[in-house]
Amino acid sequence: MEKKVIGRDEESGMKLDEKDLVEEFSRSGGKGGQNVQKVETKVVLRHLPTGISVVAQEERTREANRVRARKRLIAALELRKQRERLRLQAERSRERSRQAKRGGMAKRRLVEGKRRRAMIKQGRSSWKCLPE
Repeated sequence: MEKKVIGRDEESGMKLDEKDLVEEFSRSGGKGGQNVQKVETKVVLRHLPTGISVVAQEERTREANRVRARKRLIAALELRKQRERLRLQAERSRERSRQAKRGGMAKRRLVEGKRRRAMIKQGRSSWKCLPE
C-alpha cells in the first residue's frame, strides 16, 4: 500500500503522512480586514503520533497558512528528533564516564586525602582529659 506524502522538507528529507495529521480551520485575527473576519484562514495542524501541534494564521489565505503550518511542523519534528539524539548521546557519555577507571594521579590524590583525614582523626584521639 502506497503512503500519500503531503509534505517534504528538502533539507532534511522528512516526510509527513496524511493519516498522521489532523487539520483544523478557524477564523484568525490580525491583518486582512474583512477577509480574515469572515473566512476561516487560521490553520491548526496536529501530528497524532507525537502530539505536536502548530498554528499558522499570519497569511490572508488558508492555503498559504497550510503551507506555513506544514513547514513549522516539520521543523518541530526535526527539533524533537535532534533533542532525542542529544539526550541519548549524553546518556551514553554519562554511562561511559561512570564506568571509566580512575587514572593513576587521581588514585594518588584520593589515597593522600584519605591519609590526611586519618592523621587528623588520629590527632583528635591523642587529647586526653587531665584528671581533676
